[in-house]
Amino acid sequence: MKKNIIVIDDSALLRRVLSDIINQTEDYHVIAVAANGEDGMRVIRNTAPVHLIFLDMNMPKMNGIDVLKQMKAEHITTPVVIFSAAMERESEDVIEALSLGALDFLRKPENVLAKMEDFKAKIYRIFDMIGGGGVLDSPTSKLRAPAPKPARPRRRVSSGGGSGKLVAIASSTGGPKALQEVIPFLEANINAPVLIVQHMPKGFTESLARRLNEVSKVKVEEASEGAVLKKGVVYLAKGGSHMRVAYEHGKHVIRLGDDPQVGGLRPYANHMYDSLIQSDYSEIICVVLTGMGADGTNGIENLSHEKNIYVISQDQASCVVYGMPKSVAQAGLSDEVEPLKDIAQAIMKKTGVC
Repeated sequence: MKKNIIVIDDSALLRRVLSDIINQTEDYHVIAVAANGEDGMRVIRNTAPVHLIFLDMNMPKMNGIDVLKQMKAEHITTPVVIFSAAMERESEDVIEALSLGALDFLRKPENVLAKMEDFKAKIYRIFDMIGGGGVLDSPTSKLRAPAPKPARPRRRVSSGGGSGKLVAIASSTGGPKALQEVIPFLEANINAPVLIVQHMPKGFTESLARRLNEVSKVKVEEASEGAVLKKGVVYLAKGGSHMRVAYEHGKHVIRLGDDPQVGGLRPYANHMYDSLIQSDYSEIICVVLTGMGADGTNGIENLSHEKNIYVISQDQASCVVYGMPKSVAQAGLSDEVEPLKDIAQAIMKKTGVC
């Protein structure tokens, strides 16, 4: 049976084009459309089941943010993908939408007819991403994931005189919301710097870092070239740049790179983890949160052969998309699998305070 999709957008052309793209698939069809947020909410309330909503950010009567807030107030948990015509200029709104639970966001083409194939490819990528993660199996349930393998026995690696701890987090789809349930619960005097690779394009991570900083006890900042890592500071990888750590003149510094994307990703968590092989930290706490794919697994695997690591991965039940944490767990790399609400506590337990 095809899965039901609602399209809410004030552009009649966009509604028609998107509906045609979706209705050409074997697995999805558009069950209803709406031209503004107010009508959209009525459609959402009166249509069941609904498996996915495409929602425009800028509409009359109720905009996309208002719709997401109302859905949250009414405990409507249908997955939402948001559209925006001017994404970077609206980065604050996009981050708010993701924080309210939107799965992902897409830039609305200026000329959708001229860029039809590109637009279609992006829509199909969304279906592959969230369909493959079990998000669309039903409005209320996810695929049952195989049980994680027991953590592999790891030999104790000599620290070589190194000292101190580092936390390195990887996240993707659903990450902005998940990070708001982790970073604000870290203590200001956490005995480690914290690195985050969140898959996001250029122009959005500054807003996400600012939002996290406002609600956290630790300092949160967008990573900058040459920044020296300090305990109690969270460094969010800059969108559109790979983030690595270099050990230079007795200090750990951030190095940003514009080398090619890997599987469409930049930043890429595996690059971050690989760079830590040359660090001077005595222990690295690797944390893998919700996200599609397997980014992080190879890097953590490589790191495990050279450094003392401890791996915390998010459990399937609390993930938006159980891809990255599943890959780590299935590789036998997870020392601890925790629900999202317990991950900050698990991190603090491993790092302690200073």
